Formats: sequence, C-alpha cells, structure tokens
Amino acid sequence: MKMTAFPLRLLSASTATALIALPATAYAEGVAAGTPIENTALATFTFAGESRTVPSNTVIVTVDEILDVAVSSLDAGNVALGNDDAVLTFLVTNNGNGPEAYQIEVDPLLTGDDFDPDVIKIAYDSNGNGSYDEGEDELLPSDATTPEILADDSLRIFVIGGLTGNPNNGDTANVGLGATAITGTGASGTVFEGAGVGGSDAVVGTTTAFSETDGAFVVASSSVSLTKAAEINDPFGGDQPVPGAVVTYTLVASVDGSSTVEGLTITDPVPDDTTYSNGTLTLDGGSLSDAADADEGTADANAISVDLGTVSGGTSYTITFQVTIDD
Repeated sequence: MKMTAFPLRLLSASTATALIALPATAYAEGVAAGTPIENTALATFTFAGESRTVPSNTVIVTVDEILDVAVSSLDAGNVALGNDDAVLTFLVTNNGNGPEAYQIEVDPLLTGDDFDPDVIKIAYDSNGNGSYDEGEDELLPSDATTPEILADDSLRIFVIGGLTGNPNNGDTANVGLGATAITGTGASGTVFEGAGVGGSDAVVGTTTAFSETDGAFVVASSSVSLTKAAEINDPFGGDQPVPGAVVTYTLVASVDGSSTVEGLTITDPVPDDTTYSNGTLTLDGGSLSDAADADEGTADANAISVDLGTVSGGTSYTITFQVTIDD
C-alpha cells in the first residue's frame, strides 16, 4: 500500500511508554528540565558588639523544559531499491533538556524525483544495534509516535519502502521524514504552561520543536534472460539433423539492470533420442568437469547444470555442451 504523510497530532507526553537512552553527542539546552535552582541571601551586621546574620526567604526557580529536535539522514547516498524491500535510516535527536516523544511524519510524495515509492512500515531501533532487524525492531504505532527520548539522546527511525509502478533503473524517489515534539510546536519562545518536566513550563526552542529531512531510494532492479541456440554438424560435413550428427547447444544467460541476483543456476535436460558427449560442458569458453566438484558445472546422461551464484547486473555468461543424435 502507498502511505501518504501521517497526520500530525498534538499528543500529551503521557502517551509515551518507554524512555530511550542511546549514546549521542551532547545537544541539550543546559540544565535539565525540572531542576530546582534555590537561592537564599544573607544580611550580616554587627549590633551591640556582636556579629549577626539574617537570612532572606529562599527563592526556588524550576528550570523549564526546552523543546528542540533535529532530524538527519544516516544514509551516505541513495538506497538501492530492487525487487525486495529497502530501508531508509533517519536519526531523531532530542536537542531539548527533558525527555520528549515525537510525532513522525513520512511523506513519499515529494516532487522533484522520478516516482513515488510505497511506504510499507515504519520502525525504530528498539534493540539499539544501529540497523533494521525484521521481526525484532518495534514498529511505530498507527499514530507514529516514538517512545520518549531522553535529553541528549537519539533514536534511529527506519522507513521500509517498496517499488510501485514501473520505474526505470536509476530512477530516484525522495522520502521526507519530519519529527514534531508531541508537547507542542510553534514559534521560538512559545510557552506551554505546566506541560514540562515536573510541572514546569515547556518552551519552544530555536527549531520550533519540528525538524525534517529527506532520504532517497534509487531503482536497482534486475532481470534475467536466457537464450538457446543449436549448431548441427552431420557425419557428411553438412548441418542436417540426421542420426550420428553432433548438436552443439549454446546458452547465453544475461542479467540486466543495476542490481544483483543470487543463486543463478542454469540447467538443461539432455533431449530424448540423444546422448550427452562427455567432457563437452564449457563456461565462457573454459572447460568444466562433468563431476560435482569445485567448478561451476555438472553433467550426466540426463542433464547439465551450471551454478553461476551471485551475478551483477550488466553481466552475461555463455554455456555450451554437445549431444549426439542416436543411431
């Protein structure tokens, strides 16, 4: 299915169910939110020959929570998207001074690219190993809200995408990801009374409590084609398919596109009423043994097989073998 941008909703901080604490560069805006700053003044004087001290009342100021966030792409370049799903990786960093959850918005419908991909699901790095693990990393809920991220910490977000339509090899698809503090967003200095840590106010910082960036998929699909030809040499020096004639089969396997295929194996049964000519199996002009050994080929009276393994796009291989039409 194709997902358009997730709707942004302002949610209370109580919706977050876990705190995420991952190593990150320090960004937080100074003193931790909710920290009480206490101060008492003293007046000292001498009266009747005695030194005396009189304290003032104590003033307590509770540090407000700053709402700031930064989103960055962790992919060095465009991520190859072929026949299987691919993953874009983003980093959401809490630049504020208190724990905060973020509403994630993913937009696969950006302009200026070649096609719009499917967004299949969105997950976060719940096991903290830095890469997406299918079936292990937690999917974001339907409202796309992250767990709370502690001040100074970051959370990796994975966008898993797939091909849609019929794009060409090399076509790109831009995907945007934005994160909004669920406590609120707005112009710098906007105050949300009592919404911060420990009942302090929450104040929007320089990022307006929203940040976004783009990643991109690039199409890297591949297709396999296989052609077969036969050349006949009869016992009389001609090319007639008579008993005793030798038939040389030529198979050309080609992988088109910019991606790779794995486990490519070419098999061909020995036709009825013919006999395989031992030792005639070749790959790109080089002889292959008939036995199942270290080289790529095997052959017997029933069939030939050549295991080409992992093959890059734009690559082709030529296989030949011979049979004799039975007398």
